[in-house]
Amino acid sequence: MIDPTVVLLSRLQFGLTAMYHFLFVPLTLGLSLLIAIMESVYVMTNRPIWKQMTKFWGLLFGINFAMGVATGITLEFQFGTNWAYYSHYVGDIFGSLLAIEGLMAFFLEATFIGLFFFGWNKLSKIGHLTATWMVAIGSNFSALWILIANAWMQNPVGAAFNPYTMRMELTSFYEIFFNPVAQSKVVHTVSAGYVTGAIFVFGVSAFYLLRGRHLELAKRSMTVAASFGLAAALSVVVLGDESGYTASQNQKMKVAAIEAMWETEPAPAGFVVFGIPDIDHHKTHYEVKVPWVLGLIATRSLDQEIPGIQDLVKIAEQRIRTGLLAYKALKDLRSDLHNQSARQVFQEHSKDLGYALLLKRYHDPVLGANDEQIKMAANSTIPNVPWLFWSFRLMVGFGLFFIGFFAFAFYLSARRRFEKHRWFLRLAIISLPFPWIAAELGWFVAEHGRQPWAIEGVLPTFCAASAVNASSVWFTLIGFVVFYTTLAIVDVFLMVKYIKLGPDGALKTH
Repeated sequence: MIDPTVVLLSRLQFGLTAMYHFLFVPLTLGLSLLIAIMESVYVMTNRPIWKQMTKFWGLLFGINFAMGVATGITLEFQFGTNWAYYSHYVGDIFGSLLAIEGLMAFFLEATFIGLFFFGWNKLSKIGHLTATWMVAIGSNFSALWILIANAWMQNPVGAAFNPYTMRMELTSFYEIFFNPVAQSKVVHTVSAGYVTGAIFVFGVSAFYLLRGRHLELAKRSMTVAASFGLAAALSVVVLGDESGYTASQNQKMKVAAIEAMWETEPAPAGFVVFGIPDIDHHKTHYEVKVPWVLGLIATRSLDQEIPGIQDLVKIAEQRIRTGLLAYKALKDLRSDLHNQSARQVFQEHSKDLGYALLLKRYHDPVLGANDEQIKMAANSTIPNVPWLFWSFRLMVGFGLFFIGFFAFAFYLSARRRFEKHRWFLRLAIISLPFPWIAAELGWFVAEHGRQPWAIEGVLPTFCAASAVNASSVWFTLIGFVVFYTTLAIVDVFLMVKYIKLGPDGALKTH
């Protein structure tokens, strides 16, 4: 067994690294498409103001892109350093997706970003516009493959465990690519990035408008951001609903934990707007519930039940017991590769092998576990309910705010009345950090809601870690925090510097 402290520190390190990285990803996604739209308008109209807009927002995009690359590379290295057994167990599937992301998306994005910055006087208008769109497409392709890989961790389709190699192996790339979790996750996450880019452009432009500076650039940028942001905000909510539906099909415990639903309710279940989850007594105090809403979102029906946490724990306990049959058959098969009866038993129960591995935390070897230890392993499938409950509701609250914000912004844009509502311009500046907070909350809900699994139902997190010293993880954890905090400070410093300079000053220095 891996030292639990090492597992905890490795999780903390990867989580913090991912959250730092995700400070830069959403803005990269949003700005890349916005500058492509702005340059398209420039090519169609030949008006210099649109070229200036493209260059200015492109400069800020470049700063953010560089920081994103610096923070993203170490994430992939951690699979080999801190999560060695994970890499061994699922490397055939997960590694191939990361490789495709690097070859198809990152190289495309990195190549054309150079042409974007240095090709203004060397390429034709159409040629430069093509390079700009390639940067935007590359950014979105990169997100596509990373999110497909992450969706496979949530819903491991298109793969099977090979008892002879003791690894998960790819059986259908088609199933992995068209994983229903991946389809909703990709559009939901990318749309959240678009919202981030729109809020950023709108907020900075509102700052200029309040100061009476760069008015032409600010007004046009706000007009583009308002319509783009409204479409993106609506898409986030719609695809968030789709994500809830897919989670209810294959991650029932996550849905129950998000809702703090301890007992199975009659269909259709209500949505808890407010409540105080009580882990010790398995109940939620002071519930304020809207009837039917959860059932309609999660099941798209009026008669399908959503199982509660208690019933899901009982199902997990049964799957652990079934998984023990697969575990024993696997041991027999390893001793005698031609044991046909063991092969048959394993094939019948292999889908529950991962649940048997949960017992390693409480008794190793797992075949000697007693009823009490099996119950403890079943209870370990409950994630941190209060954290998920409140993180989800804050995220949803921000999502609804963005819809209202951009709807009003779109109205003001159509009426050309931005200057007459200075309170709204101030609200835009105050709202600048909101999409980042919402994105981090969404990441936390998705990843922490999967616990205790590294791969849902297949590989427990504590089995996936490397056998390294806790002191080594402490050292790298502190190093990463210091390094990434420095990068974040540098990013904010450069962004603020060039925003204060404005397009004239910023572009003159570049």
